[in-house]
Amino acid sequence: MTELDPAIRSFYRDRNLENDRLVVPGHGRLEYLRTQELLRRWLPPAAVVLDVGGATGVHARWLAADGHQVTLVDPVDEHVEQAAAIGTFAAEVGDARALRQADASVDATLLLGPLYHLVDAADRAQALAEAVRVTRPGGVVVAAAINRFGGLLEAGSNGTLTDENLPLFVDAFRSGSIDGSFGFTVAYFHHAEELSTELVAAGLAGVEVLGVEGPAASILQNAAPDTVDGLLPAAVLLARQVESDPRLQAGSPHFLAHGRVVS
Repeated sequence: MTELDPAIRSFYRDRNLENDRLVVPGHGRLEYLRTQELLRRWLPPAAVVLDVGGATGVHARWLAADGHQVTLVDPVDEHVEQAAAIGTFAAEVGDARALRQADASVDATLLLGPLYHLVDAADRAQALAEAVRVTRPGGVVVAAAINRFGGLLEAGSNGTLTDENLPLFVDAFRSGSIDGSFGFTVAYFHHAEELSTELVAAGLAGVEVLGVEGPAASILQNAAPDTVDGLLPAAVLLARQVESDPRLQAGSPHFLAHGRVVS
């Protein structure tokens, strides 16, 4: 098993994006609200939740406030230090591919970031296998992925797509992988059906993949800050209406999938 790519560790440690990514820009706020909505739909009440790749605790904080018993796991020491300082949930350094938790010890395991950065399919399979291992029969595993079209949609809507950089996005669309040379760090982008296949291969039942933000994500991303509050309700409603439509799922920058652990 390989260590976390140093480029990924440096990206999150040095640029410290996780403190405000989901609470400041319009697209991030839409992603945050929709992720809350979907997790609340899928999680049982007062669950024991393992938040793998939970960064600085942006989701662990509200999950704990909702009454869940949360343990956050992240490979970046600085993230774990910030998360632990919140004080309402446990936080520890760890790797999605080798969790320390015992078999069948939690009600729900969340992978809301690890699949982004496990470029090797075998590593993604290992992370999902670990999530299944630590989750009790009948429990839920939730996994997020970046849409294969995500980078192209963003660049095409914010004015940064050009004839010169177009090959970077086209290559990423073909392979799913980016090398960190344009804005984001080393990452893997999924098609919705590919994400479903990976969860099914891990042994999960009742797998469902939904679009998170919906087609209004680019509008929110480029909206003036003082207009975001007025745009969010309609964007959330739109995302909810088309979340499972295969013809519109690819309009969401992110996918969220869930499946049930069977005995």
